[in-house]
Amino acid sequence: MDATRTRRGFLGDVGRGMLVASVGFGTASDMGLAPAWADDEGGRLDFGALEPLVALMQETPVSAIVPTLVEQVRAGVELKRLVAAAALANARTFGGEDYVGFHTLMALPPAYAMAHELPEGRRALPIIKVLYRNTNRIHERGGPEVLRRVEPGVLPADQDPGESLRDAVRRKDMAGAEGAFAAIAAGPPDQAFDSLLVAVEDHTEVHRVVLPYRAWELLDVVGRDQAHTMLRQSVRYCVKSERERGHAAEVDGPRAILPRLFDQYRLPRTSPGGKRPGDDWVASMCKTIFESGPATAADAVAAALADGIDPDEIGEAISLAANQLVLRDAGRPERWAAPGKPPGSVHGDSIGVHASDAVNAWRNMARAVGPRNAAACLILAGYEVARDRQSRAAEFLAWAPRPLAEYLDSVKTTDPTTMLAEIDQAIRSNRQETAAALVHAYGALGHDPEPVFARMLAFAVSEDGALHGEKYYRTVREEFASTRPAFRWRQLVALARVTASECGRPAPGVAEAEERLSA
Repeated sequence: MDATRTRRGFLGDVGRGMLVASVGFGTASDMGLAPAWADDEGGRLDFGALEPLVALMQETPVSAIVPTLVEQVRAGVELKRLVAAAALANARTFGGEDYVGFHTLMALPPAYAMAHELPEGRRALPIIKVLYRNTNRIHERGGPEVLRRVEPGVLPADQDPGESLRDAVRRKDMAGAEGAFAAIAAGPPDQAFDSLLVAVEDHTEVHRVVLPYRAWELLDVVGRDQAHTMLRQSVRYCVKSERERGHAAEVDGPRAILPRLFDQYRLPRTSPGGKRPGDDWVASMCKTIFESGPATAADAVAAALADGIDPDEIGEAISLAANQLVLRDAGRPERWAAPGKPPGSVHGDSIGVHASDAVNAWRNMARAVGPRNAAACLILAGYEVARDRQSRAAEFLAWAPRPLAEYLDSVKTTDPTTMLAEIDQAIRSNRQETAAALVHAYGALGHDPEPVFARMLAFAVSEDGALHGEKYYRTVREEFASTRPAFRWRQLVALARVTASECGRPAPGVAEAEERLSA
């Protein structure tokens, strides 16, 4: 605080801020009480017809956000519109630079997808859950909005736009990177996303990977005309990351590995491969990626691409390798424990959850971009899983995957209804091993997976999830659907384990929303 500022002035500003939040920006402006960001309206982003709803997300007091959102739902405002407003409010406020902020943004597309799995009367719950988190963080953080209007720069005529952006990021030049991307984003969103990934691919840190994918996914909600606003968050994240971390061979591996592998294997191919070698190949490739070092794993993926293996087969093997990090994890050691994430837990930002979410992002981005980046995404997905294992390298190789034999032997019933009830009980009592064994046995008996997903969904809505619950539920939903029958239940076993780990920590706002929606 400024030492020359008086206590009266400070308290006056606090009161003014509370009044603005309670009456709204429009009324506050008429009263001469506009918030700090309004002092420079010339550079402020404006979202047109959606602006009043965006402002509602930013300005409504946290204590009033749930009833306000329920009123919006009852008034007929579409859930898609609420999610769009929240995404734009988040982007404008945080710009990809706040940890809780960008995690909340990344939870919006999964929450919107989860809503479509629920009965009509409950569809708003996962969305209100994340929107509460969004508004709460906006009020917690305070301060000026990060995203402002930016003028397009001039791109070199003799250089690929993505490489120009990457060079600005490497120089740690925020203004230069923002200007370059603004020029790139003046074109088609697909090309802007393709160019963005050239800069993203310099590193496989999980948030650097997942943020651009979830921002891209949100274009189906906010509209493709907002591509620049959504994707520039990733530009800022990359520049900030360059400024904050040191550079070493093990950190900058992708910068050297990608060019070498592209030259060595003459990638990308003129067209994607179509070979589908079957279960044994996928199992072997999964083992190679899981047990190898990062460079060797990346090489294996590049060789498979060059050999004409279908990219979906390769991606499936990488996803299963990431899944092993959840199935084998002995849980957080005491030194990594944190509030809401005790020793032995595997939810939240655990190694396996992070790796699984990252691979899901890499696979989905590979499907959305041109041949060069599609190959790079899969190579880096393999690299990332192998690199993530290194934090507890030898231990992961020694640990057995779930389900553990002694717990599987204790499963006596084969009746699906009884098994579902026991799964529910195991999750509620945080018995990870029992939940994993029951889900494995249930799947091995050929029972319908949908009732299990329905139970996992209920917990993904009700529980806090330590910022990762919604994303990981959606990751498993997608990876289960794209994994062959021989291996797909591994994904649901992992989700049961993570759900049992996180259960017992209710998400703020959900109980109130449920009560108000049912009133």
